[in-house]
Amino acid sequence: MIPQPPRRTGFFEHYEELVGTWTRRLRNRQHAEDLAHDTFVRVLESSSAEVEQPRAYLHQTARNIAVDAYRREDRREAMVLDAFDQPSPHQGDPEHYMHAIQLAESVERALAELPLNCRKIFIWQKIEGLTQQEIADRLGLSKNMVEKYMIRTLRHLRDRLDALAP
Repeated sequence: MIPQPPRRTGFFEHYEELVGTWTRRLRNRQHAEDLAHDTFVRVLESSSAEVEQPRAYLHQTARNIAVDAYRREDRREAMVLDAFDQPSPHQGDPEHYMHAIQLAESVERALAELPLNCRKIFIWQKIEGLTQQEIADRLGLSKNMVEKYMIRTLRHLRDRLDALAP
């Protein structure tokens, strides 16, 4: 007798609900659809026996994937910010030196793709150490707007530097 793969019934009927839930949480339907796709791939590739509560299993799997992605993004952001905030512990290491040069060039290219205010705010805050309020006063903007520009810049940098993450 040939062993049968585990049954995966009841999952696909929850697709739209999963996408809707994660669209609200992520505020981006494309990201929610990508997450749902990754969730279904993981569920369909799993070797677990039949799941009694497919809806709950899907949502928990999606949550786990989203948390993993958030942690990866957090590490990438830390890598970028560390390059600006701290002296290198690997001074004298040629490989690290080349990586630092590539990272700096990548950051420079990514920043060049952004509007002038995004670039100014990033440089003034991360390199010159100005507070958001000081930057807001310089540019005649609200502190909230400065924060929005910084968030936009950091997201853009994360997207562009994704390939450099370890």
